Amino acid sequence: MITKKQYVEYLVSTPKNCTCTYLAEHLEDVSHDVVNDFLHQNRFLPREVWKLVKDRIEDSQDAFLLVEDSVQAKRYSRFIELVRAQYRGNEQRVIKGIGVVNLVHSGGKDGDFYPIDYRVYAPDVDGKTKNDHFQEMFVNALDLKHVQARTLLFDGWYASAENLKLIHRRQRIFFTTLKSNRLVSLSKEAGYCHLEDIEWTAARLAEGVLVKLKEVPFHVRVFKLVAPDGDSDWVITNELAETGTAQVAKDTSDVRWQVEELHRGIKQLTGSEKCQCRAARAQRNHLACGYQAWVSLKVKA
Repeated sequence: MITKKQYVEYLVSTPKNCTCTYLAEHLEDVSHDVVNDFLHQNRFLPREVWKLVKDRIEDSQDAFLLVEDSVQAKRYSRFIELVRAQYRGNEQRVIKGIGVVNLVHSGGKDGDFYPIDYRVYAPDVDGKTKNDHFQEMFVNALDLKHVQARTLLFDGWYASAENLKLIHRRQRIFFTTLKSNRLVSLSKEAGYCHLEDIEWTAARLAEGVLVKLKEVPFHVRVFKLVAPDGDSDWVITNELAETGTAQVAKDTSDVRWQVEELHRGIKQLTGSEKCQCRAARAQRNHLACGYQAWVSLKVKA
C-alpha cells in the first residue's frame, strides 16, 4: 500500500506524468492496482486544506477573501466522471473539464495568500450551483473558521443579489464587477437604467457614483474603469466611503490576481489536470492531494 504523504511527494516531484502506472514504476513492490485503490478507497475532503494553512495566514480585518472558479481541463476525456462542458476564462471558450470554486485568503501583501476552502462544481451530483458553493464557503469561513477578513473580491459571476445581500448582512465589504446590462437607479425619480446608460461625467469617473442596484435593498457605489484599449469594467462596492477610481482599480486587480497565481500554480506544479482515473472519488482525492502539494511548495518557497 502507499500513503498520502508518498502520493503528495509524487505530485511535487513529477508534475508532468501523474498516472498510477508511472508512480508504481518508481516504488518497490507497488503495482498500478495499489495506487488505483489508494485513489478510489480514501476520502480526502476540502476541510483538510484549512488544517494545513490556518496557522500560516495573516488574518485580520484588513485581510481579503477572494472567490474564483477554475476548470481542470480534461479535453480528451470521454468517461471521467465530474467532467462537463464549461467556460474557461483564460481561453475564452468552452472546454471539457472539472470545475472548482476556490476561497482564498490574502493578507493583502505580495505573495501572502493561501486557499482555505474549495468545492468541486458537480451539479449533477449534489444539485448545487456555483453560487451555492460561494455562500456555503463564505458562511463556513465566518462561523466555523472565524476568519476576520473584512473584504471580499470576486467577479461578476458571483454578483447575484442574494450573494450581495448575504455579504452585507454579515457586515462584510465586497468589491465585484457587474455586467453592463445590470439595472441601477440614481434616484427614486429617475427609475432604473442599465449601467452603460449612465452619464459618466469627469467627477463620476474619478470618484464613482452612488446607485441603487435592482433587487438589492441598500445603496452601492459604482465605478467605471476604462482600460487603455478602451474596454470598460463596472465595479461596485458597499463601502460607501470608498472614493477614487485608481484605488478601486488597485484593490480589484492587484489583490485579486493572487487567486490566478493559485490556479496557475496548482495546474503547472502539481499535475492537478493530469489524473486519468475515471471515478469521481479518485479525481477528488487527486485534487485534494494537489492542494497539499501546492501548500508544501508555497511554504518551502
